[in-house]
Amino acid sequence: MSRAWVWVALFALGCYHGINPGMGWLFAVAMGLQEKSLRAVFAALPPILIGHLASVAALVAIVGVAQRTLPQNDLRYAAAGVLLVFGVLRLVRARHIRWVGMRVGFSGLVTWSFLMATGHGAGLMLLPFLTGSVGPKDADLRMGMGQAMSIPALPPAQWPLAIAVHTFGYLLIMTATAWLVYDRTGVGILKATWVNFDLVWALALILSGLLILVL
Repeated sequence: MSRAWVWVALFALGCYHGINPGMGWLFAVAMGLQEKSLRAVFAALPPILIGHLASVAALVAIVGVAQRTLPQNDLRYAAAGVLLVFGVLRLVRARHIRWVGMRVGFSGLVTWSFLMATGHGAGLMLLPFLTGSVGPKDADLRMGMGQAMSIPALPPAQWPLAIAVHTFGYLLIMTATAWLVYDRTGVGILKATWVNFDLVWALALILSGLLILVL
């Protein structure tokens, strides 16, 4: 995988988070329906975005510290373990955090979004692209194999930009989806086109963890 495709993948992951109803837009639509105002929908998006960004940035910061103190192989196995554990937990308990009512302020929305993003493991899927965790083994390199599956690690100095690209994709799709559902289609469309995003996300986490261990 070339460096350009890493940026595309980070943006695409942000888009996936943005279209997932459990990651913000459905809550924003509910706020709009409650207040009977499109303005309420858009007002809910900034704090939701901040909470999501804080969750992803916190995880990336922890990984950045670990990368400086742990051997690369240990970091790769740790990343794989976290992905697998989180994926299995999401697969077994695909439930949303329900601690807050619908009438919440700015700080409440930020906290809700932070917990939702953390509970979904929003930052975990960025790890292979930031650290280059998925790549060919040394033996494969000596044999000229596995190069097509390698992911070039991004320098830590570019990690903030990677988070920004990911967050932009998240904001773009979340905003567009919230507007379309509230102003055009209505929440009734969910009854006919519902997708179990929790299941898709859990399987994606597990697959990523397995790839780190196998490749």
